[in-house]
Amino acid sequence: MIDLAVVGGGPVGLVTALDASARGLQVTVLDAREDDGDKACGEGLMPSAVAALARLGVDPPGWDVAGIAYVRGRHRAESRFAGPPGRGVRRTALVRALRERAAESGVQTSRSKVTRLEEVAGGLRAGPVEARYVAVADGLHSPLRRSLGLRVPSRGPDRYGLRRHYARSPWTDCVEVHWARNAEAYVTPVAADEVGVAVLGPPGPGFEHRLASFPELLDRLGAASPSSRVRGAGPLRQNASARVAGRALLVGDAAGYVDALTGEGMAVGFAAASELVSCVVDDDPQRYEAAWQRVTRRPRWLTEALLQATRVSALRRGLVPAAQRVPRAFDAAVHALA
Repeated sequence: MIDLAVVGGGPVGLVTALDASARGLQVTVLDAREDDGDKACGEGLMPSAVAALARLGVDPPGWDVAGIAYVRGRHRAESRFAGPPGRGVRRTALVRALRERAAESGVQTSRSKVTRLEEVAGGLRAGPVEARYVAVADGLHSPLRRSLGLRVPSRGPDRYGLRRHYARSPWTDCVEVHWARNAEAYVTPVAADEVGVAVLGPPGPGFEHRLASFPELLDRLGAASPSSRVRGAGPLRQNASARVAGRALLVGDAAGYVDALTGEGMAVGFAAASELVSCVVDDDPQRYEAAWQRVTRRPRWLTEALLQATRVSALRRGLVPAAQRVPRAFDAAVHALA
C-alpha cells in the first residue's frame, strides 16, 4: 500500500504528487488521458503560482506577465504586481514540464480511469492501486466528486469558457481582461509570437461570434492566424458539499469552482495541494477542510462579489472606469490574488 494516490494528471494533480514525493511520500498518479493535457484555460500563472512551481523544481517556458489590465473602450485600468512577475504558459507546456519533473522525481504513473473508490483495510483502492489516502484531482466535472456523494447542484446562471491562440507578438506585458455587455475576454501572452484569447460568458454562439463583442481586441489581433483550435469548458461553477470523505480529499477544480473571472485558479489549486499533502504527512485528513477554506476564502469571495456586481448592467459598465479612477482599490484586489 502506497501513501497517496492522485487521481487526475492535470497541473494541480501533478503538483500534488510532486509535493508529496518531495516530502518523502510514496505516490502514484492515475490518469486515463494519453494526450498533451490541453484544455480551455486562461493560461496565466500568478506570481505565487510561479513561486510554487519553482519550489518543486519546475520552470515552464512562457512569457513574463507584469500585471493585470481591465479594458473597456477607451478606459484602461492597470495594476502591476508588487514583486516578481507572473507568467503566461501554454497549458500543454505546463503539463509537459510537470510530467518531466514527476518522472525525474520517481513519481509513478498509471494509465487508469478511476470513477469509484473502494474501501480496503487502512486505506482506499483507486483502480489498480491501494493507498492510505487518495487526492481527487479529476477536474471540473469530477466523476469521483459525484460518486463520493459530494456534488451539490450549482445555482445561478451558467457560464462557459472558449479559448483559442493566435500567432502574433504580445502587445502588452499584462494579462488583459476586456469587458463587453455580457462577456469577458482574457488575453494572455504565452510566447514571443503567440497570445491566448479566452472568452467567458453565458451559453451562446461560437467563439468567432463572441469575439465580435470586443472590437478593440479584434483590432489588436488584426490578421493574425489562429495557432490552435477552439476548446471549451463549462458550466464553470461547480459546488462540493465538503472536501473530505474519509480518506479521499478533493483538490483543484474537483474541490469546487466559482468562475475563471479573477484568473487565480492555478495559484489557489497549488496552495490547496500543499495543504492536502501536509494533512497526509500528519495523518490528519479532517484538518484539510478548514485548510482548504482558509487558502481559498479570499479569492472565492472576491470572485463571487465581482460576479454578482457585474450582473447589474450599470455596475458592469462602470467597473473599468471606476478601477481607473480608484487605482489603489484595483491594486489591492489584484495584489490579494497574486
